[in-house]
Amino acid sequence: MQSPRRLNIPTRAVITGLSVFVLLLVVFSFASNFFYFFERVDEDEVGVQFISGRIKNVVGPGIYSDVGLFVEMRRVSSQAVAFSVSDAELITRDKQRIGLVVTGDIFRPRLEQSDLLHSLWGEYSALYQNDDAARLRIEDRARQAMKVCVGNRGFDDAVIGTGRDELRECIDDELNKLAENYGLTVENVAVPEVILSPEVQARLDEIVQSRLQTEKAAQDKLKAQAEAAAEQARQEGEIRVAQSRIQEESRQQKTLAELEEEKIVAQRAVIEAERANELARVEAEQAIIVAEKDNALLAAQRDLEIESALALAAAERAKAEVAVQMALAEILASSPGLLQLQIAQTNASALSASDKIIFTPEGTTPTVVLPGPGVTPMIDIAKEGTAVQP
Repeated sequence: MQSPRRLNIPTRAVITGLSVFVLLLVVFSFASNFFYFFERVDEDEVGVQFISGRIKNVVGPGIYSDVGLFVEMRRVSSQAVAFSVSDAELITRDKQRIGLVVTGDIFRPRLEQSDLLHSLWGEYSALYQNDDAARLRIEDRARQAMKVCVGNRGFDDAVIGTGRDELRECIDDELNKLAENYGLTVENVAVPEVILSPEVQARLDEIVQSRLQTEKAAQDKLKAQAEAAAEQARQEGEIRVAQSRIQEESRQQKTLAELEEEKIVAQRAVIEAERANELARVEAEQAIIVAEKDNALLAAQRDLEIESALALAAAERAKAEVAVQMALAEILASSPGLLQLQIAQTNASALSASDKIIFTPEGTTPTVVLPGPGVTPMIDIAKEGTAVQP
């Protein structure tokens, strides 16, 4: 009876532990609606904070915590969701069947478009949190855009040349208009492949071949025209070169003639200048000769006038001297004593210290007496002012 009781103790403990675990799990599950701590929003995400089932805030990358009644943090990826869709049954405006492959990237609302999350979350939250849901929705809208854009164009406009770029732009515009209703954006739209049926491909090849032949014929025509134009241009060039050579020779001859004429004019100018210089020199020499003659004549006239003046002056001076002599003679004639005095002074002034005077009676011949021993001068005439009596 004691053994069953011992077995009941572990069983009871297990049951109790399980009960506590379930209770804690229920409590934790219920309590998680009232808080969250350290919820991280990565760089390629946008965080949407909820409280009581309503969006409280849209936040960017970071760490967030909140406490409240039924609080929750949900994340919306900002990464591109690639899609690729094909449709082989598209009909062009001219009833041609083609197929297209369209690719692109889907982007959900970013932080700066938080108003879209506020307004469209209730309707399209699945598109914001599930890549497959967003991809399927946009692929359906891409098929619709493909039908619209291909149906509005002819076969050539949808397949050949720059028409494919215009087709891609049309699909891009139409698809973004449709995706805008969901708050989504489609970028990097491309049409990497156009699918053609064998019949259409064969017709296209025929068209391309015909077009190539037409273009080749046009190119041949253009080539012939270009060659003809080139030959004409070459001949015209040769003619222009010959004309230019003739014109250049004429111009050079004209230039040489002008230079020769300028040379003759210059030589004539030099000769005339030399002649003018010679005439000026002769005239200058004549003027110098005339001036010299005039100066000589003037000098002779002045010399004559000077000589005449000197002669008159000499005559007047002679008259003056004669007048003095005549006056003196009259005085001496009227005064014999004065005459004797004058004679004595004249004789005295005529004698020097070495002169000898010998007085002889009138009518006798004087005898020269030479000084010597025993000869004594009778009169010393060295004394100035001595009167000599006869």
